[in-house]
Amino acid sequence: MNPIISTSRRGFLKGGAKAGVALSALSLASRAAPVESSGPDLPQGMRLAIATICLDGFGPENFEPTFRMLPQTGFQNVEFNCWYPGSLTPRGLASICDRCDAIGVRPISVQGSAFRDGKVQDVSHKLWCLQAARTLGCSRVKFTGSKRGTQGGLPAVIDCLRELAPAAEEMGILVCVENHANNNLETIADYETLFESIDSPNVGLCLDTGHFDGAGVRIPEVIERFHARINHVDLKDCASFGTYRTVPFGSGITDLHGTIVALKEKGYRGYLVVEQAPPLNPDTLEADMRAAYERFQPYEG
Repeated sequence: MNPIISTSRRGFLKGGAKAGVALSALSLASRAAPVESSGPDLPQGMRLAIATICLDGFGPENFEPTFRMLPQTGFQNVEFNCWYPGSLTPRGLASICDRCDAIGVRPISVQGSAFRDGKVQDVSHKLWCLQAARTLGCSRVKFTGSKRGTQGGLPAVIDCLRELAPAAEEMGILVCVENHANNNLETIADYETLFESIDSPNVGLCLDTGHFDGAGVRIPEVIERFHARINHVDLKDCASFGTYRTVPFGSGITDLHGTIVALKEKGYRGYLVVEQAPPLNPDTLEADMRAAYERFQPYEG
């Protein structure tokens, strides 16, 4: 087997740095064998994770703040926000693997950039994100949409997912489609349309608590309507219902406890990802993320 399409990260590190190998992997991604579990990776219950955006912010930091502060926060599961080209190159992925091994943390998800209107380019990018997830040893990718009414709208998202879903099923990867306020993926109606069009067990909803509150969408209704399709959860607090602005945990209106309890009652098995987006206080950031870990860690299991 070509080393870059092996489920072994070390196989990739030995052979994946060659440009020709990297290009061949893109064409072979949709034919990769399923992961050994024979289905999507589902934790036995809920597991806590952190998104690198919490520690890196939005800039091209090469995850250096994340790896510097992460050991002090308590988190061991990490979602990597791979929004810059260097993060998704063979060398960039190898670096993530090495640094995770060095501090004993586990990648659990890759977030790529948003769905865009440009079928060949967008499908190619998303396929490579699936392969990047396999390279890192995880089985989730996460994408949101573009600003509402732009980049082909919801139809462009659905067109891309139609191409992506069969590959995700074959590769054993979950595609987590995240809601954002003022986005092509925002409302209950958006997800009803999406799931009516895409009937795949590997395509589901990433429930972002802060963005649903910011968009004026009732989270209990989302859980009741889509609990069977929720495959990922982002935890953030929103300042007010109907206007999106993220704030430190406990200072907004988002009912995080009620949301987690409702998900548990519906049988949710997966990650709770702390994703408190900037602006954050750099002077207290490490302590704030440690406090977030301690706040949500009791929900694990």
